Amino acid sequence: MNGMTAIALGLGLALGLGLFLIVQHLPWGWRPSLAERVEPQMRHHAPASSLLAQEGPASPWSGLARIVQPLLGAGIGTLQRFNPGQESLRRKLDAAGSDLSVADYRAQQVVLGVGGALVSTLLAVTLVGLDRIGVVVAVLLVVSFTGLAVVARDSMLASAITRRRRRILTEFPSVAELFALSVSAGESTTGALERITVTARGELADEFARTLADMRAGASLAAALKACGRRTQLPPLERFIDGILVALERGTPLADVVRAQAQDVRELSKRELMEAAGRKEVHMMIPLVFGILPLTVLFAVFPGIALLDIGI
Repeated sequence: MNGMTAIALGLGLALGLGLFLIVQHLPWGWRPSLAERVEPQMRHHAPASSLLAQEGPASPWSGLARIVQPLLGAGIGTLQRFNPGQESLRRKLDAAGSDLSVADYRAQQVVLGVGGALVSTLLAVTLVGLDRIGVVVAVLLVVSFTGLAVVARDSMLASAITRRRRRILTEFPSVAELFALSVSAGESTTGALERITVTARGELADEFARTLADMRAGASLAAALKACGRRTQLPPLERFIDGILVALERGTPLADVVRAQAQDVRELSKRELMEAAGRKEVHMMIPLVFGILPLTVLFAVFPGIALLDIGI
């Protein structure tokens, strides 16, 4: 396949995609709903003149955004149909501490998928033009790159969740000790949380600040703390919140409960560190056995073999 055939193939694919998008958005059998027919009659005031509307300075990207927005919406809808776990994705975004909505996350996946498709299409057309691969392999290459680009965003989200949970577990013992110290000094639970948000810095302090914001918005202390536990999805922090709620309900000393939980988290961190050290030790055996040990044996045996050759 020569270069002209590859160019024709690319132009044909672009034309086919454009025709497909045009046909897909044609109003076949469209009829306005009852709400859409009644809504103009329910207006209580005349619309303002469009001449009085104040528009900002024209942006060179505004026209491009209007063109891309329908395509982006169609891509988001397609991803939501193939992966309908909206509530699960919402919990993952909360666990990562992200301010993105589900639609924004899907939009990022669509953009990455389109970018992967464009790059892989350019690469595939080039390889087909040079007779390196066939058309079927080129199509599989484009589909694979597009899928990998979409899945890469999920991998990035999972990595962000893991890093944030690790930081929260690192900060938790110190924050729990500060909470216990504040309660022992006579402050209430809400006052201790406020002192943590003012004094401490980090992911856990930000979560407690969000908890206080929920309480100021009208939520109870129990509901706000449970919402914090659902966002982080960390068993030690959930046990910490349950201990606070049980201590408040039964009147047990809150400071002792918090200190005990902080000590448990420290012990958990030590166990995880020892387990990580054990795994690293096993991984170090691979270069030791297959790299260093053969060279050591070779250096030890080679002089003897050389002397035997000289004697012979």
